[in-house]
Amino acid sequence: MNPPSLAELFRLRSFVAFFSARLAAMLANQMLMVAVAWQMYDLTGSAWDLGLVGLFQFVPALVLTLPAGHAADHFNRGRIFAGCMLSQALVGFVLLLAIAGGHETRGLILGLSIVLGVARAFQMPAQQALIPLLVPPALLGRAITLASSGMQAAIIAGPAVGGALYVLGASAVYSVSTVLLLGAAGLMLSVRYEQAPAPANTGWQDILAGARFVWRNKVLLGATSLDLFAVLLGGATALLPIFARDILHAGPQELGLLRAAPAVGAFAMSIALLRWPLHRHTGPLMLASVAIFGLATVVFGLSTHVGLSLFALAITGAVDNVSVVIRQTIVQTDTPDEIRGRVSAINSIFIGASNQLGEFESGATAALFGPVGSVVLGGIGTVAVALLWFRLFPTLARRDRLIGG
Repeated sequence: MNPPSLAELFRLRSFVAFFSARLAAMLANQMLMVAVAWQMYDLTGSAWDLGLVGLFQFVPALVLTLPAGHAADHFNRGRIFAGCMLSQALVGFVLLLAIAGGHETRGLILGLSIVLGVARAFQMPAQQALIPLLVPPALLGRAITLASSGMQAAIIAGPAVGGALYVLGASAVYSVSTVLLLGAAGLMLSVRYEQAPAPANTGWQDILAGARFVWRNKVLLGATSLDLFAVLLGGATALLPIFARDILHAGPQELGLLRAAPAVGAFAMSIALLRWPLHRHTGPLMLASVAIFGLATVVFGLSTHVGLSLFALAITGAVDNVSVVIRQTIVQTDTPDEIRGRVSAINSIFIGASNQLGEFESGATAALFGPVGSVVLGGIGTVAVALLWFRLFPTLARRDRLIGG
């Protein structure tokens, strides 16, 4: 039997609408985050405040993700996604008004970061649990890889376009982001699919069903927690404004390129994975990818040249994408649909922790050890985590086939 083709995916109308909405949303989000980070650093010049932007997004996401997963299993996932896009569009619009009135402040940015955290808490479980409802099982692996490719393309373009637009002022970035997010919401409302609602139950036992499922499944637990600790330690995104301005002596355009560099590597890897899909040795590949991610992070931390820094960040994106495709496919295929939203919520907690909490960790350690020390120590810690997970999660280390174990 011939493997399913990409052409078959693009004949699925609802998947194309979902893919387009996710692409527009990610593009807008990346542009928004470049502008917010640069504006915060311009206002305060503080690494601590850059870390706080991540923390203020992470805390509400952590608190609300389990109820959000419960909502994704009991309500229309597409409408939840669309509502999250509208909330983020509102953030862009408020920032636009604040600049026009001369009211942009540290407190406003931190307050709106909370709104972004709430929106993402509900967005992540809904969007992750949607894909298996839009494509047949035979196409799921390619659909996840293609979705990842689109996401990485947006991450490449978003920071670069955001950095270029910021030359015209933050208002230009916020205006374009708001329009894109409104478009994403409209596309998402056009998606049609059948979702069998989970049995009506609002008790804590039902809300925690996803957590119990992940805890009992050691492959899922190992895969999701690996991402948490690796990117928590190895992520340097929050410190990119410092590296761009103070270490590499660059400006907002170079900052956009630095933010885009991991996505360039991830996009290239996505294209390779579409051509040569992963089938075997997936557990060892995932752990090895995380170790390489840590080593590349160390290189970035020690670099004083823009070219080398871009290359190192591209390597982190390439190997991280291998880990992402493996993890997302395992999570979706090893989980029954009736609890897929709640399991996706657990996965999104780990993703959110590794990103937003990782930004806070980077800012805090940079305040203590300097930006270079923070990134280098984090990269070494990531390598140590990958080696430790070989021993703590032997079932993950022995995982051979991507689908079916």
